[in-house]
Amino acid sequence: MKKLVPLLLCLASLSIHGQEIKAEFDGHKWEAPYHLPIPKDWTIERFLIPISFAPQITYKGVEDIRFTPGWGKVQSEEYWTYAFLWYLDGSHKTTAKKIATNLKAYYTGLIGVNTDKTKLPPSKLIPVTTSFKKERAGKDDLATYTGTIEMIDFMQREPILLYCIVHLRSCTEENKTIFFYELSPKPFTHNNWIALNQLWLDFKCKKNDALK
Repeated sequence: MKKLVPLLLCLASLSIHGQEIKAEFDGHKWEAPYHLPIPKDWTIERFLIPISFAPQITYKGVEDIRFTPGWGKVQSEEYWTYAFLWYLDGSHKTTAKKIATNLKAYYTGLIGVNTDKTKLPPSKLIPVTTSFKKERAGKDDLATYTGTIEMIDFMQREPILLYCIVHLRSCTEENKTIFFYELSPKPFTHNNWIALNQLWLDFKCKKNDALK
């Protein structure tokens, strides 16, 4: 992540149906058709879906990440606090079970490309465990889910538990589906979630709608 997989952009030369991305994909130059804020001092990363490190996730689209300033700083309250959006072709439904399955595949693959397993003792090689449940749908959400992801923190090589909120929304005019993931090791009562939630509150299917 924050340059989490340096080779992703080199591998992302696939095209996305319904979008004019036919040459090699450059996430920093790509013009998102939607509005998702980039708060001051936050950084971004974008790459294509299907994801090279998680091919089991069969959607097609773009992943758009927002990293807090303290995302990669162990001593920061914002450590591992970030959000990412999936901008997907077509209409998609989901369930708590499917979200758990997809995120298990996602983080298993992510850890795999960011970890030298030969340098980890067997006791640290724990499998990714995910658990999600459906909540009352948030404003403008088709569905909202909360859950946890338990895994190895590849930066510290120690177990970490991430709390997660998942929002599902349809951009019907564009024939797109949005999944928005908010993540932090801090509980949902922590102030980190104020900034994460605000990202989603400010999201617009059309970039021009943010100017209204």
